[in-house]
Amino acid sequence: MKILLVTPPLTQLNTAYPAAAHLLGFLRLQGLPAEQMDLSIELIAELFTQPQLEVIFKTAAALPKLSKANKILLGQSDFHLRTIEPIMRYLSGNDSSLAIRFSDREFWPKSKRLPSEDDLEWGFGSIGNYDRATHLCTLFLKDLCEFIQQTIDPHFELIRYAESLCLRLPEFGPLQQELEKPYSLIDKLMLDIFEKKINASKPDMVGFSIPFPGNLYSALRCGQWLRKTHPKIKICMGGGYVNTELRSLTDHKIFDYTDYITYDDGEMPLLRLLTGGELIRTLYRNNENEIVRVNFDSNENIPFGEIGTPNYDGLIQQKYYNLIEMTNPMHALWSNGRWNKMMLAHGCYWGKCAFCDGSLDYIKRYKPASIEIIVDRMEELMAQTGQSGFHFVDEAASPAVLRKLAEEILKRKLTVSYWTNARFEKSYTPELCYLMAQSGCIAISGGLEVASPRLLKLINKGITIETARESMKNFSAAGIMTHTYLMYGFPTETAQETIDSLEVVRGLFADGYVQSAFWHRYAMTIHSPSGMYPESVGAKLVPMKAGSFANNEIPFTTGIEIDLDYYGKGLNLATYNFMQGTGFDVKVKDWFR
Repeated sequence: MKILLVTPPLTQLNTAYPAAAHLLGFLRLQGLPAEQMDLSIELIAELFTQPQLEVIFKTAAALPKLSKANKILLGQSDFHLRTIEPIMRYLSGNDSSLAIRFSDREFWPKSKRLPSEDDLEWGFGSIGNYDRATHLCTLFLKDLCEFIQQTIDPHFELIRYAESLCLRLPEFGPLQQELEKPYSLIDKLMLDIFEKKINASKPDMVGFSIPFPGNLYSALRCGQWLRKTHPKIKICMGGGYVNTELRSLTDHKIFDYTDYITYDDGEMPLLRLLTGGELIRTLYRNNENEIVRVNFDSNENIPFGEIGTPNYDGLIQQKYYNLIEMTNPMHALWSNGRWNKMMLAHGCYWGKCAFCDGSLDYIKRYKPASIEIIVDRMEELMAQTGQSGFHFVDEAASPAVLRKLAEEILKRKLTVSYWTNARFEKSYTPELCYLMAQSGCIAISGGLEVASPRLLKLINKGITIETARESMKNFSAAGIMTHTYLMYGFPTETAQETIDSLEVVRGLFADGYVQSAFWHRYAMTIHSPSGMYPESVGAKLVPMKAGSFANNEIPFTTGIEIDLDYYGKGLNLATYNFMQGTGFDVKVKDWFR
């Protein structure tokens, strides 16, 4: 039984989302016929061409009303039509000679996103032409995407599709109504690409990986099309969104678009579907329109050391596009460069944080593989892709594993670059950080979360501000770029604690211990310790009927309520300035005016 693995639109554009490549590597290891396609990147590559833009501009010009901004962009259509293909060649790395021209601010038409010369000078200096040009090209695409969203398809965004439809979607009805509407221009283009692949591949099954809300609509559109045109092809869906949002699914209507939904690690469920074995962690609909849950709570899995090396066959020849939307150096890493994505271990070695989905398999089941196997996989991937950069997507890589990794890389005399997530704990000594840097570690991202002693203890982070500051200092001293995730709005957090947290962050930037940071607003989820036991963090659940479709984020109250929108603006404004090396002399409380 042959399967085609599909990443539906839209995901990041600079590198392939890794789920399908991991599954393909495993299935090929079992001797099963399997192929993959990145429908996300193929859609973007076809959309941003002169012929497609001509259709978009012609369609928009016929609309009865356009905003002033859209009229201006439409008036610049000649510029867009003649430059779109050179811009995409440049962003894919196929025409770097355009860097000097594209880095010139005067080359670009006026728009609300066009940064000042001072901002460009700060972000890229006087000779950083390549990244400066990439940034300006990215802003050009952002303007164009906004135009498409406002005139052609309200669901379109650059790295997500119809995400607003699928966020907090307790009932399937609203999404089903959208799926019953006629195809949009973007839908038609996506399905034309998909049809060509189906005709060429001739699969018996199509498996969609749905990592985020912004991939759900397009996966269902493709499933809907398959049902009508190729009813004999079986359809299955899984991925991060399914695992977190659809675990308590009771609405059978989604099975109008798929035959099976699988949960947690996909290797074993897919193997059983393809070989006819007993199903595991799989849902399907029977003839009575009842959802059948088969071995849903099974812990049976393929050991992490035996899943094989990710296989990028079918993706290597695709054009991926480097983007720099923000001058935040860590955000640039996420969206710029083609990284080989893999894991050092399955799950999180700590797994106790109150805000994290620690009850789910992808976090709670910690299973490392030998470091020799990991570095063998790295070498195989370098041979496959021609790329020596690695993004280890672990929830948190342990210091012990990172030490072994660094030693093995140095032992084999490999020249690589890598970055990953870590916990800022005391094990990151100057000696370990130096060893990691020498082996190719270029960046670390880790959660300081709530920079308050009381709250760090409450969320069971297992670190203190002092140990976090020391490990950040050691990373930075070794030349490893350091990014910290931050959180506000945790239950019982006071306004003063929020202000005090910003003071800690100000100090970290002023001392040069972090180079990048981002604030996230806390959300309570049903799979986290705080969601399962809200009283443990001083919260009380707001009574709410469970939805028949997606259930993840849950409302709560505490005895302490603060204006999160107000404080969120101040936190982000201050941190943006700190990243640019300014604002350190401003009193922290003054950012909240």
